[in-house]
Amino acid sequence: MRKKIYKVHRTLSIIIAIPVLLWALSGFMHPLMTNIRPQLATQSLPPIVIDSAHIKTDLATALQQNRIDSINSFRLVHIDTTWFYQVQLPQKPEPVYLSAVNGKELTAGNWLYAQYLARQFLEGPLSPDSSAAPPVATSDAGTLHDCCDAATSCVLNGSKGSKVTDASMLTAFDKEYKSINRLLPVYKVGFERSDGIRIYVETTQDRFAFAMDNKRAAFDTVFRLLHTWDWLDVLGKGKLALLFLLTSLAFITSVMGIYLFFATKSKKVNGNGLVKTRRWHRYTAIVAALFTLMWTFSGAYHTLSKFEDDTRDRYFVSNRFASAALHLPLDSLIQIVKAPLTNISMVKIDTASYWQVYTKGEAGIQYVNTRDLSLLPEGDAKYAVFLAGRFSANPALSVRTVTPVTKFTDEYNFTDKRLPVWRVAYDTRGHERYYVETKTGRLSVRVDDADLREGYSFALFHKHHFMDWGGKGLRDFSTMLWALVQVLMVTVGLILYFKWRSR
Repeated sequence: MRKKIYKVHRTLSIIIAIPVLLWALSGFMHPLMTNIRPQLATQSLPPIVIDSAHIKTDLATALQQNRIDSINSFRLVHIDTTWFYQVQLPQKPEPVYLSAVNGKELTAGNWLYAQYLARQFLEGPLSPDSSAAPPVATSDAGTLHDCCDAATSCVLNGSKGSKVTDASMLTAFDKEYKSINRLLPVYKVGFERSDGIRIYVETTQDRFAFAMDNKRAAFDTVFRLLHTWDWLDVLGKGKLALLFLLTSLAFITSVMGIYLFFATKSKKVNGNGLVKTRRWHRYTAIVAALFTLMWTFSGAYHTLSKFEDDTRDRYFVSNRFASAALHLPLDSLIQIVKAPLTNISMVKIDTASYWQVYTKGEAGIQYVNTRDLSLLPEGDAKYAVFLAGRFSANPALSVRTVTPVTKFTDEYNFTDKRLPVWRVAYDTRGHERYYVETKTGRLSVRVDDADLREGYSFALFHKHHFMDWGGKGLRDFSTMLWALVQVLMVTVGLILYFKWRSR
């Protein structure tokens, strides 16, 4: 029996040797990749308080002026000192930008705004001069274009920083901007610099999405080839089946190796090169065994979970509002929420419409009924419950807890990208939890107990988060050290095999 196990162990070891070697080498690289990141000034921009004196044209007027009868959503954005209504139109991939001064549409507005945002993430935020005199709207045709011309000039002719080489919109993930980044659509903005940096931004939320430079791209290419095996994507889910098979075989081979270590005794070397190499393999393998089991088990478990499609992007609400109903009572809203206003949008909860008012300070987001201007108590939590109900088809009475999430946790980690969100928990279907983003009306992720087990497995066993007590530096050192031990184990094993073959 022991001899049969030894033969199977040797055969399986040869099958999984190269895959394990590739995974270990690229696993050693991964902590380096996370530390060799493009240098950015910031990954978030501070909200700017809106002075209603700078909003000279009402949204309804601007929409009617541009012959727009309905919209999906809107909010306010600024380029330098000029404010614009960023308006999402039905069936249109990009929002349009209408001047809050005179209602004129900013030509190529989303393209310009993406560059304006990307430059701030790269070089530092630019705050508009709040002390500047409010712009004056006139009926003079030449003056009507002043604010749009000023915004365009600010983006295209700014003297500060690196020159933009290209800006293009992405509506699908690609090899550089992968699905792990979650956010779509985004703009990719490249800069004329020696590192070839490109910044990805989500213009509809002023959000940094991703950054890549030439150095990181080189590491990323090697990692994709050696670790995630992107070259097998042509197989579809056949790739997942192959990866699951190989990681499972590696786990089984390791278990057999542990059994053989304790069931057999090491022979004396006595100058025998084969016995000496076998002895080296025994001890490197048993030292590496725990981490081999951890990596292969969590890798197989993670791969198995990928067979179920990630459908989170299919869950969002899309409203339709008539332009005539979008007269913004800015001054009244400021008095109602009793806080400086940083943005405004509109949402529907059941059949009622609400101004979704963003404020500076602890209040956060408040909801004001568009019909009677009454304030909705705990409006953001109620909207989160409404969204979770839409996505889950669960009744509101089945909600167990509603919790704000403002930072990443073990359950809701950085790969989910969106913050802040609300966690709406139910007692149904494995205690399912829906993380919803009220700013966008989107589902960030759905998690149940099974997902949590897989997530913990991958975080603790594969990414060494059990070392979090020592900080990122110690965790990275642990990952790299034990990845090198895997390389050593496989190398000695291959040497042993070829010595045995030659004998």
